[in-house]
Amino acid sequence: MIGPDAKTDLLRYLQDAREAVLWKLDGLSEYDVRRPLTPTGTNLLGLVKHLASVELGYFGDTFGRPYFDKERPTWWYTEDAEPNADMWATAAESRDQIVGLYRRAWAHSDTTIETLALDAVGRVPWWPEERRAVTLHHVLVRMTAETHRHAGHADIVRELIDGSVGRLQGKEDLPAGDVAWWEDYRRRLERVAREADDS
Repeated sequence: MIGPDAKTDLLRYLQDAREAVLWKLDGLSEYDVRRPLTPTGTNLLGLVKHLASVELGYFGDTFGRPYFDKERPTWWYTEDAEPNADMWATAAESRDQIVGLYRRAWAHSDTTIETLALDAVGRVPWWPEERRAVTLHHVLVRMTAETHRHAGHADIVRELIDGSVGRLQGKEDLPAGDVAWWEDYRRRLERVAREADDS
């Protein structure tokens, strides 16, 4: 499907990824949305918090449109911030706060995207000086890729939590199969992996 212009197409792909990430939180407890399920601590609410902060930086500060509000993220702007502070939610940070911040980040980003031309130039403050100049087009592609990457992480984390799969609710994008079919499929893949390792 071809949209009316490149900006509309790019924004649609970004929005699809944003919605996929948030859908992965639906129906889960506070524990499950915060639960670290990889050796590096990847968790669903942390992915949302990270994406909110990154959007506000790339579409805000980069184009001279900093985001100001009582819940402006400061965890990665300060020199004394804990490493990875944008990748997990503290007990004091509610799911509603972080999801709300992410939705406000969307609105702020979308205003930047709608206001500026794709060839508008900004400067990424945290990049090396010689690479700081970027176009809105570059940032939009980069942020879309970043969001889809983290949506993939969210897919895996959610499946580990309760077995839910799919890009969006009602769009599982997987072959039909009951629990027994999937268990057999996984056993077959394990067997093939071991056979390949032995050869």
